[in-house]
Amino acid sequence: MKKVSRDEARERKRYRRMGFSNPANPSRSVLLTVLSALMAVYCLFPLVWLLINVTKTQGDFVTTFGLGFGSTFALFDNIARVFQYQDGIFFRWFVNTILYVVAGAGGATLLAILGGYGLSKFRFPGRKAVFAVVIGAISVPGIALAVPQFLLFAKLGLTNTPWSMIIPSLISPFGLYLMWIFSDQAVPDELLEAARMDGASEFRTFFTISLPLLAPGIVTTALFTIVATWNNYFLPLIMLKDSDWYPLTIGLNQWNKQASTAGGEAIQNLVVTGSLITIIPLILAFLLLQRYWQSGLAAGAVKE
Repeated sequence: MKKVSRDEARERKRYRRMGFSNPANPSRSVLLTVLSALMAVYCLFPLVWLLINVTKTQGDFVTTFGLGFGSTFALFDNIARVFQYQDGIFFRWFVNTILYVVAGAGGATLLAILGGYGLSKFRFPGRKAVFAVVIGAISVPGIALAVPQFLLFAKLGLTNTPWSMIIPSLISPFGLYLMWIFSDQAVPDELLEAARMDGASEFRTFFTISLPLLAPGIVTTALFTIVATWNNYFLPLIMLKDSDWYPLTIGLNQWNKQASTAGGEAIQNLVVTGSLITIIPLILAFLLLQRYWQSGLAAGAVKE
């Protein structure tokens, strides 16, 4: 056993001298292990705090330590009250968010697939200019466009409607760029040429050959657009006034601010419970689509 350990140590030194690492015999670093543990604690701490506090009543929430359980386990009562409070408006917010995600993020993913594939596999005048525009659009933060979008939608009379949320969500420059690069790597041009020589139309080639190969990139793009739309806060904040059209982000923030208003009822226990319900669909989406997501991010990392 000692001989094996010495051989592994010598092998690691040899690889380090060459400037490489051996995945089959990785070197161990106490510093990196400690840093990784600290990062894990930093990332998981909010979730742990949330899981603990959703079990408290409002009284326990304001009187007990944040990482300590209350005297009463009120998780199921809190969940029931979330869906009953204010005539069940939380369910309306949840449905609104689903609508914005399905229509906005779904449409953005579809447009990114079609646009990225077309830009990758077809040559036409102005293609380089389109590439420059896409890169420029990625560098512009979405919050910088919120006010111009509001002024435009106000002129069109679309503010305070679902369209003011769906239409801006249809544009995803990063998703377009991601599908463009992924299409270059995942769909060989030789395969398309063979299909065309066999008489297949461009639509048939896309749906029967290219689309299955693009599945990892599609899932990755969909996850990015879903998360961006689900967590969108500033756009609905300036576009929507009617609480019946609020997404979950704005609705829960309204509940959170309720205690600071004159005569407002403090319902922090319902806010944290609603927050937990809000993140469950995102967690499920990541867990169910994780293998596609990981393979999509790795595409193009190795060039043959």
